[in-house]
This record gives sequence, C-alpha cells and structure tokens, in this order.
Amino acid sequence: QVQLVESGGGLVQPGGSLRLSCVPSVRILTITEMGWYRQAPGNQRELVASLSLLGRTNYGDSVRGRCSITRDISENSVNLAMNSLKLEDSAVYYCKASTGNGIDTWGQGTQVTVSS
Repeated sequence: QVQLVESGGGLVQPGGSLRLSCVPSVRILTITEMGWYRQAPGNQRELVASLSLLGRTNYGDSVRGRCSITRDISENSVNLAMNSLKLEDSAVYYCKASTGNGIDTWGQGTQVTVSS
C-alpha cells in the first residue's frame, strides 16, 4: 500500500503564501492521480487541487486562481503552492493518492493556520 509523507504548512499571515509537499512511497509516475484536500472543523473535506498522471489539473472553486499544483519527478513529490491566503483557508490539508486499481490512500494531514 502506498504511504504518503506530507510536509509544509504551519502558521501563515493573511495575504501570505504556503507550500505543501507530498512524497509517496512508490514512484510518483505509477500513481494515477494525486491531490490535496482540506477539512476545517465542522466542514466536509473538500478538494483543493488534483493532478492526474497525464498532467490534467483540477482546482476547488474557493482556491482557483490562488493555487498551483505541480509534480516534481526528480524529488518524487507533488507540491501545492497557494498565495493570497485568507482566514478561511485555515484547515487540515491532506494529500491523497489514487492508484489505477481504484484504491485511495490519504496522508496524515498537515495543519495550516492563517492568522495575524
């Protein structure tokens, strides 16, 4: 089973930026799709951004235009960059890997807090 190691996050000021990284335990080019999701207290988990093996990206409505998901083959990672952060971007951010056999694997989550 794929394991995911997330890094980044922490405390960010409003208007600031963040970068999250997710490294899978297998070659990233063997994973059908990778993505970042987030969940704030009392809310459902929602899509932030996803990236398919073929390079197709998909962004959540609340972050579109402020967010970029990229794949770094040399580092075997998927990275999420977000700018113009708002208070409502505070959440636990989760990395997800979807393999060709239909299995989804989630990371442990990393907290992002936007506060002055």
